[in-house]
Amino acid sequence: MLTTREQDTLDFIQKYMAQHKQAPLLTEIAQGLGINSKGVIHRYVSALEQAGYLQRNPKTRGLELIDQLDADELPLLGRIAAGKPIEAIEDQHQLNFSRLLGGNNRYVLQVKGHSMIDEGIRNNDYVVIEHAQTARSNQIVVALIDEHDVTLKRVQYPQKNQVRLIPANKAMQAKDYAADRIKIQGILIGQVRLYE
Repeated sequence: MLTTREQDTLDFIQKYMAQHKQAPLLTEIAQGLGINSKGVIHRYVSALEQAGYLQRNPKTRGLELIDQLDADELPLLGRIAAGKPIEAIEDQHQLNFSRLLGGNNRYVLQVKGHSMIDEGIRNNDYVVIEHAQTARSNQIVVALIDEHDVTLKRVQYPQKNQVRLIPANKAMQAKDYAADRIKIQGILIGQVRLYE
């Protein structure tokens, strides 16, 4: 169990390394934490080293994070059947969600409502959207209607200057709009559902 100051030191080192792609020097850690004594910082770093968070490495400005799973990664251990059972064979890899779903041109929205349930998109799911101002017919998009309302729907273009927004719920009907009433704001590229 780390002390508060040791955790602060580890947090600073992790943030610094993420931002600068190299480890901070002890003086930079001291400055970042507002501590005047390099000796105190040395003590915190030594405690983190003993706890297995850091190791000394002269090639990386003296410090290296060790054995820490990237916060964006989870172990991918293989496949599981959702139908007929399959043989359980462990096939360990890392699945990096940042690389899989992230990107400079992407954002996440939380779904509210049931209009897309037949696509498997449920209330409170999170959808990953890629910024876009245009979409191909039949893509699922974020559509801004009349500069006011925003919705997640499948888009089609039945006629020139007409946009059809189609829900994926048998109880709901598609709606047609004049093209100038609809602005595409993004395209669905992924989905996350949390079970708690």
